[in-house]
Amino acid sequence: MRIGRRGGINNLNFTKKRRKIDYNKIKYIITWIGEIAIVVFLAYVIVIFFGMRTSVIGNSMSETLSDGDNILIDRFIYKLKDPKQGDIVVFKPNGSLKSNYNIKRVIAVPGDKVQIVDGVVYVNDSPIEEEVEVEEIEDAALAEEEITLGEDEYFVLGDNRNNSEDSRYASIGNVSKEYIVGKAWFCIAPFSNIGKL
Repeated sequence: MRIGRRGGINNLNFTKKRRKIDYNKIKYIITWIGEIAIVVFLAYVIVIFFGMRTSVIGNSMSETLSDGDNILIDRFIYKLKDPKQGDIVVFKPNGSLKSNYNIKRVIAVPGDKVQIVDGVVYVNDSPIEEEVEVEEIEDAALAEEEITLGEDEYFVLGDNRNNSEDSRYASIGNVSKEYIVGKAWFCIAPFSNIGKL
């Protein structure tokens, strides 16, 4: 059917024009989605393993940490290696899920012998070299007698030695590795204390 010039429809083409697929755009979108997925995955890993936050309660770790400081806990590191002397660990006393996290410094590791004599901490019969300045200990408590640590036990003390409930006392005792949540690795607040531990 043809309609003359006056009718206005002269050369109609009813076949659909095929659109060309722009492979560059598809490649760009797939790359963009992949990058977002990687960022989300890395953020998840960082939060799960390194981003657990807790607050310090009390002054048993002063001058290193003070009451109310907010710290991040690395929960992954002790899956790869064991805590070592000098590490600041976060743990649940006796594995109690109802108690607050405790934060103390590792003084001795499995197999070590610990004793406090005249206010000085001895590990394997030698006075330990402290990473921080600490007071002479006034109360040796359980560590007045030599303590030999078991194969998964750690002896921990607060840096504020005369104001700390730690491995010297039965309420804490030697800390089993299974009760250690992770390593305190970064203070995020207050602003004046921000930094790596």
